[in-house]
Amino acid sequence: MKRLEMELSKIVAISVSMDLSNNQFSGKIPEDVGQLISLQMLNFSHNNFTGPIPTSFGNLVALESLDLSSNKLSGRIPSQMTKLTFLEVLNLSNNKLVGPIPHGDQFDTFDNDSYNGNLRLCGLPLSKQCFNHGVAESPSPLVVEYDGSEIPFFWQAVMMGYGSGVVLGLSLGYILFTNRRPWWFVRKVVRDWQYNFTRWVQRNRIRRN
Repeated sequence: MKRLEMELSKIVAISVSMDLSNNQFSGKIPEDVGQLISLQMLNFSHNNFTGPIPTSFGNLVALESLDLSSNKLSGRIPSQMTKLTFLEVLNLSNNKLVGPIPHGDQFDTFDNDSYNGNLRLCGLPLSKQCFNHGVAESPSPLVVEYDGSEIPFFWQAVMMGYGSGVVLGLSLGYILFTNRRPWWFVRKVVRDWQYNFTRWVQRNRIRRN
């Protein structure tokens, strides 16, 4: 100010309009912006801001217009922004935002133009649907990493068992056929072998758990 470097020690909370568009600002948007609770218009468009949209924007309850377009913002749109019940204009286009668009109150009134250029956003009003986005998938109880292998141990054992069973069955069948033995004996031997193998697999699963 007046060619003097001064430290801003207090945020002026009575400002109603802030337009810092078309500059070369970079880095993250400060969380402290959320303390400007009297803001009605905020325009940070056409800069190089990165990182997520601050969750503190949910405190700007008087905000009527928000333009963060043409930056490099990433992450999700904070759900806290659904508290902005006076918001009439929203422009988040041309960023790198991801995930589902929040719903509720004013967010249900915005159209596609508010989100254009964010290829990884999903949900209404966009035509791109969200499929379990961000939901961590719990591992199957039958999946056990064994010696660095990603193939479930249980299915390894099953595949080995059934493969061995087929070989054993064919071998016994050939021997008994050539000696004219009854087939009921073949079925009994194979059935008993499969029963013992299944019990062995179950015991090994209990030990590993």
